[in-house]
Amino acid sequence: WMRRCWSKNSLFNAMNRFIGAVNNMDQTVMVPSLLRDVPLEEDREMMGSLKSDDDEEGDMYSYYQLLKSIRRDIEWGVRCAAADERLKEGMKITQEEDEDLKAQFQYHLTGLQGVLSKLTVQANSLTKRYKKEIGIGGWGQ
Repeated sequence: WMRRCWSKNSLFNAMNRFIGAVNNMDQTVMVPSLLRDVPLEEDREMMGSLKSDDDEEGDMYSYYQLLKSIRRDIEWGVRCAAADERLKEGMKITQEEDEDLKAQFQYHLTGLQGVLSKLTVQANSLTKRYKKEIGIGGWGQ
C-alpha cells in the first residue's frame, strides 16, 4: 500500500488553504456590494500588495473580486492563445535549459507558495473586515 503524506508547506496545501480562505470569504460575504467604497486604511499594510487594474486606490470590493479571480485562475487555469503559442515554442528545450529547469521550478514554486500564503492572509482579513462592517464580528471564526 502507499501512504500519502503532504507537507504543510507543499504547494498543494498552500493552494488548498488559499482556496478555502476564499471560499469562506465568499460564503461569509453575502452582500458583496456592501464592500464598495469601504476604505482600506485599517488593512493597508496587509492589503497593500494587491493592486486592482480598475481602481488605483481600491476598496474592499475590488480586493474581494480580485481574490475570487485568482481562485478561479488556480481552479481552472489561465489560458490564452498567446500563452499556448509560447508554450509550444517553449517545448523546444536546449540541453543547457534542461539542466536549469529544476532550479527554475524550485525558484518559482517557492515564490508561488509565498504569494499564496499572503493571499490567504488577505482573504481571511477581508472576511473579518466584512463581519466587522456588518456587525457580526463575534460570530463564526
